[in-house]
Amino acid sequence: MSNEDPPTVGEHTRAAINEDWAATVVGLVLLALVITGVIPTGLVP
Repeated sequence: MSNEDPPTVGEHTRAAINEDWAATVVGLVLLALVITGVIPTGLVP
């Protein structure tokens, strides 16, 4: 068994916020690619 302490609430919250921002950035990049015509609208559901 490892002797590491479980993550604190602050560390867990920070990870969740980072994941939310990553998803937001990916969504905005995909939106920009569709608007500029790089990704055809037929590929987006």
